[in-house]
Amino acid sequence: MKPGDPQAVRVMFEEIASSYDTLNDLLSLRLHRVWKRQALSWIKPQPGQCLLDLCCGTGDVSFLLAEQVRPNGTVLGVDTAILPLQTAELRAATQPWLCVRWRQADAIMTGLTKSSIDGAIMAYGLRNILDPMGGLWEIHRVLKPNGRATILDFNPQPTGLRAYFQQFYLRQLVVPIADYFGLKQHYNYVEGSLDRFPTGQEQEELAYKVGFRIARYIPLAGGQMGLLRLEA
Repeated sequence: MKPGDPQAVRVMFEEIASSYDTLNDLLSLRLHRVWKRQALSWIKPQPGQCLLDLCCGTGDVSFLLAEQVRPNGTVLGVDTAILPLQTAELRAATQPWLCVRWRQADAIMTGLTKSSIDGAIMAYGLRNILDPMGGLWEIHRVLKPNGRATILDFNPQPTGLRAYFQQFYLRQLVVPIADYFGLKQHYNYVEGSLDRFPTGQEQEELAYKVGFRIARYIPLAGGQMGLLRLEA
């Protein structure tokens, strides 16, 4: 699969939707939950806010946000793939006290009104977008002035020991475990997607180009993951 191909990415996430949460827990030893909470700490969700979860998948981050904006706030989860959104809707039905809405849309063209969102997060989504700069531009467009956003994803490692470890992790751990679930080809995709993904410094530069006032990249997990913290 060609990294960034919108149609191929949508189909891939349709096919892995039923196993996605289980694999995330297995492959990260549940650390992805810690990293996502670290991402939320920059946004500082407040009761009554309207927040955006881009590339929301099955909605785990959306529900974390919704807990913090109660009782009058709203969270909108946006994803290009319908099956993960359907899973998120089923989960939402068991938590009717949370105000979460779902929309199928491209992260580059959400259809949201300009300057309508208090804060936004994208976890493991920017790497899958054909045009990462376009994704950053859309986040900036929908954020209110001084609104905050954060992006969590793998941190590309071009060379050195960290690059070796990242390659080893993907080839010897991620792909074999995914193969057990019958999803080998889907997770082979991750390594290729990193080849075209901007480094932390490049992400900062792109963010400033689209108009963000603050853009700071924070490495996580020994540099294997990273957070891009943004303020409009």
